[in-house]
Amino acid sequence: MAFTGGVPTAVQADDDVVAVARVRELEKRVRDLERMLGRKTLEAEILKEALDLAHPKKPVLRLNSFDKDGSR
Repeated sequence: MAFTGGVPTAVQADDDVVAVARVRELEKRVRDLERMLGRKTLEAEILKEALDLAHPKKPVLRLNSFDKDGSR
């Protein structure tokens, strides 16, 4: 904080002035969005694991065993 002509100045002439309440509101919004992103990321990971369990990447090929004479 600088003093110009005996009056405290918090910003320079070209800076935007934003109310403290608005800053707090925006910070809360960011926290809420970060929390939501975390939940959605966790949900996506859980669903991906479920898909991997339901559909293995390398399917198991089951071969029928044959006797030496060609019969089962």
